[in-house]
Parts: sequence; C-alpha cells; structure tokens
Amino acid sequence: MLTVLNVPNLLTLLRLLAIPGFLILLEDGRSRDALAVFVAAGVTDGLDGAIARLTHTKTALGAMLDPLADKLLLLSAFIALGFMHTVPRWLTVIVISRDVMLVFGYGFLFMFTQEMMEIRPTASGKLSTFLQLASVGTVLVDMAYPGRGTALMPPLFGLTGAVTSAAGLQYMYRGLLWLQRHEPDEVRRPTP
Repeated sequence: MLTVLNVPNLLTLLRLLAIPGFLILLEDGRSRDALAVFVAAGVTDGLDGAIARLTHTKTALGAMLDPLADKLLLLSAFIALGFMHTVPRWLTVIVISRDVMLVFGYGFLFMFTQEMMEIRPTASGKLSTFLQLASVGTVLVDMAYPGRGTALMPPLFGLTGAVTSAAGLQYMYRGLLWLQRHEPDEVRRPTP
C-alpha cells in the first residue's frame, strides 16, 4: 500500500482535486486565481513524472491516474471555456470528440477481443496535449490580463484543432491495425 501512496501519486491526486476548484474560480470570474491553479496543475504534472523517474517510484496506479488527471483537467477547461464563449465551440467539440472516441474505441477493442491493448502516446498525441494546454493557458492569460493573448488565439486554435484531429485519426488507425492482428480465430476463419 505504501508504494501506491508515494509522492508522485499524491501530486497526481492533488491535480485531480484541483479541478473542481479551478472550475469554481473560473465560473466565479476569478480569472487570475483560475490561471494560478491551472499553472500549478501543470507544474505538478511535470513534477510527478520527474520524481517518479528519478526515485524509481513508478506505479500502475500512477500510470493510470496521470493521463486521467490531464484529460479531466483539459476536458473540464474546454467545456467551461466553451460555455463561456472564450474558446470556439468547434475546437471544444474536436477535443471532446477525440477523447470520447478513444475511450469508446478502447472499450470496443477490449469487448471484441477480450485483450487489453497497450496504449502508448504518439508524438502527435503528445503535441495535441501540449497545444490544448497552450490554448487553455492562452485563453486564461487573456482573461486574467485582457489583450495579452488575443493575437495568438486564432492561429493557436486552428493548429490545436488540426493536430488534435490528426492525433485522433492516428490512434484510430493504430487501433484498427491492433484489432486486425488480435481478431479471435472464429472471426478470421473463412466460412465454408
């Protein structure tokens, strides 16, 4: 039990617990406080991974919780900012659709094959997460300090939407290739 409750996992849990506070601050119009919580969450994301690698304290729980915390923070931010009309709705739809597609696709693959597919992040997936974080961060900076991020937003939103879509298609392609290699024998055999 002690290996599960290590420093990296506690930092990840703090990031998960910060999400409601971030959303409350955002909805209350306390943009600077919301930006501070978002930045702190980003710092803990970098710290938990670095500490886990340096101290050799990686755990299965941490491997599952870390990307979950990132996704929940980003999805929550995009939904809230989409409702506030500070992020284009089309970008919010792309971000949410890709993640929903990944979750349902992974579930489908498991139900169909009864095997767990190892999910490894791709370069485009990491870039899309970085661009999503940059998009949310830029919007929060612009809300907290009006005019500071306005010029960056349109090209950043376009790039984020394009890379997020490409990453989603790449994950879908990888899932289909994996499915083709792991089809149950009765599906592969031609019927007489």
